[in-house]
Amino acid sequence: MAKIKTIFKKLVNKETITYIIFGVLTTLVNLLVFKGFDVLFKGRYYLLTNTIAWMAAVAFAYITNKLFVFESKSWSFDIIKKEIPSFLGARIASYFVEQAGLWFFIELLHFDEKVFDFIIVKLSGKITAKLIIGVVVVIINYVLSKFIIFSKKNKTEEKD
Repeated sequence: MAKIKTIFKKLVNKETITYIIFGVLTTLVNLLVFKGFDVLFKGRYYLLTNTIAWMAAVAFAYITNKLFVFESKSWSFDIIKKEIPSFLGARIASYFVEQAGLWFFIELLHFDEKVFDFIIVKLSGKITAKLIIGVVVVIINYVLSKFIIFSKKNKTEEKD
């Protein structure tokens, strides 16, 4: 039982909870921008639309992850020059997962032709695909952010 408590305390903490909150908000930014450009482009160019949405979400995520989740408060050039390339590198990796997943759901499973009932709303197939992929991407991004970009090692460098 003590082992379960230890695991629970490691998984459920301020950092994890704030990451989930800002992960949901980042996903909302991604979905809203995606939907806006999907309407603007009349449903065509979904991979371009996804790229634009991804860029908006990454900008939002960097700032919120830096300040509120991993509490990397320093804006010094030495810290930023390490964080931003790492953050973008990790997000580019998950971007390709998202693009491939979206292509898979739309081109192979034809989600763009479907509507899904989700609790009390109907969601387009594209949005449903983005939500499914979003769960995977949030997990990938958390692991990369926690252990590479905003690692405790980087926090000790901030204090120097």
